[in-house]
Amino acid sequence: MNRRVRIVEVGPRDGLQNEPGEVPTPVKLELIERLADAGLPAVEATAFVSPKWVPQMADHTEVLERIRRKPGVSYPVLTPNLKGFEAARAAGATEVAIFGAASEAFSMKNINCSIAESLERFRPVVKSALDSNIRVRGYVSCVLGCPYEGEVKPDRVAHVARALFDMGCYEVSLGDTIGVGTPGKAKAMIEACAKHVPVAKLAGHYHDTYGQALANIYASLELGVATFDSSVAGLGGCPYAKGASGNVATEDVVYMLHGLGIETGVDLDKLVGIGEWICGILKKEPASKAGRAIAAKRK
Repeated sequence: MNRRVRIVEVGPRDGLQNEPGEVPTPVKLELIERLADAGLPAVEATAFVSPKWVPQMADHTEVLERIRRKPGVSYPVLTPNLKGFEAARAAGATEVAIFGAASEAFSMKNINCSIAESLERFRPVVKSALDSNIRVRGYVSCVLGCPYEGEVKPDRVAHVARALFDMGCYEVSLGDTIGVGTPGKAKAMIEACAKHVPVAKLAGHYHDTYGQALANIYASLELGVATFDSSVAGLGGCPYAKGASGNVATEDVVYMLHGLGIETGVDLDKLVGIGEWICGILKKEPASKAGRAIAAKRK
C-alpha cells in the first residue's frame, strides 16, 4: 500500500447537487474554503452544467470566481461539453473534469448519447483545456453495476478508462455510481483497467449504498490505488436507490486511512466540525459513522 493517499473532496458538487432546497452561494463558498483549510488537497467546487438539469449548480460562475483559493489546493469543476468548458475557463478554472459511463444505457439516460458519442464530445474539451494549460480529470460512471443494465464487465470499464487517459486526462476516477460493488469485483475491475492505464493514474469513487465503500477502498489500496473521492458527512444520496446513502463519508475514509498509518494531510477533527456545520444548515444528520462517534465523544 502507498504510505500517502490523496483525497478528492466532492461534497460541494456531488454532495450538494441533489439537495432539494437551494443552498445559498455564501454557504457553498464557506464549505469549499473550510474543506481546503482542513487539509484536503482537492475540493470539487461546482459543475458547469445546464441549470435546467441541475438547478443547484446554477451559481457555478459566481462560486468559482469568489472562492478564496488556498495555494496548493485544486478546485476542479465538471464540464460536460465545450460550452460548459468555455464558461469554466472564463470563470478562472485551473482544472476541469469530464464524465463518461461504462454502461450504454446509463450514458443515454445521463448525458443523452452513446459511450462512443460521449468520447467524441469530450475530445475538443480536453484539447481546449490542455491548450489553455488546464488539467483534465476523467470520470467513469457505473464501473461495478448499472441501474438499467445490471452488471458491467471490467473490460468495458477498461475501454472507457483507456480512452479518457489516451485523450489526455491526467487521472481517471472509477465510479461505483449505485454502490453495488464488493471488494472482489472492485479488484477485478481495477486489474482490468491497470492493463491499460497505470495504477498511479487511477482513482476510486465508491458509493456506500450497500455499505461496501470502505471495503472497496481497502481492496483498491492493496492494488496500489492512492487517490479516492469522498464527500464530507456522506453528503449526496443515490438517486437510483430510494432512501439509500450515496457517497462514502470523507470522515470515515480519513479515520480508516489514519488507522492504517497512511498519511492524508487532513485534520480529522476539523473535518468532523465541518460535517456537523453543513448538516446543521441542511437540516439533516451526518451520514458519517466516524463523524457521529467523534462528535458524541466531544460532547
